[in-house]
Amino acid sequence: MKITVVLPTYNEADNLETMVMSLLDLPLPLNIIVVDDNSPDGTGTIADQLAKAIPGKVEVLHRPKKNGLGRAYKAGFQRALATGADFIVQMDCDFSHSPHYLLQMAEAMNTTHADVVVGSRYVPGGELDERWDKWREFLSAWANIYARTLLRLKTKDTTAGYKMWRRPVLEAIDLERIISNGYIFQVEMTYLTQKLGFIQKEIPIYFEDRRIGKSKMDVPVKIEAAYRVLELLWKHRGIERADPRPAADHPAPYTPLSG
Repeated sequence: MKITVVLPTYNEADNLETMVMSLLDLPLPLNIIVVDDNSPDGTGTIADQLAKAIPGKVEVLHRPKKNGLGRAYKAGFQRALATGADFIVQMDCDFSHSPHYLLQMAEAMNTTHADVVVGSRYVPGGELDERWDKWREFLSAWANIYARTLLRLKTKDTTAGYKMWRRPVLEAIDLERIISNGYIFQVEMTYLTQKLGFIQKEIPIYFEDRRIGKSKMDVPVKIEAAYRVLELLWKHRGIERADPRPAADHPAPYTPLSG
């Protein structure tokens, strides 16, 4: 089985190498696709150096400019599918998503009927960094409640950006019909996954504030995301439930080590 991690980057020069090595240290059959938006801090150059130093494990997609999180993920997902990935992971490069949770995600894929495993801040056991101020906590919670209510979503963390997907889910979603580009991309993917009848399993994570650098999520981004939820209702009104494969046909992401 092949697991591909898609890492969108913009000005992550201080984090990228540590993140890549942390991922490759995990006892999982991983490879990594870095999608860099022409970072002015040299992130793309570091990514190229890593790809050269670890051939077959790291690949780099260079985009000519900063062009949105959704488009970065779409490019990474499409490349992962084209290169034969069985499981595709999306996560941030700033360590707000700790790599060690990938072991729990893979285990959930092995032991449940999940089609998507979500690293969730809003299920029992999930936590936000204690350094978040009350306003930021409120905005995040409100965005989730708003999207869940309007779209009738079962997933608690609708804006989660840490997920492991089975290949057939992304194929059924058809990435070309995704209209979102900013953080609402996460909500749109969750919405289509549910509409198509796939099973989403949430596991609790501790969401750490980024270790180095400044967060790219601000109030205008949150407000825009909330208003664009209405677009999703209209755009995807005709989507019908797919026919997901029986759970028995689902491959496992890895074989646990014996003993």
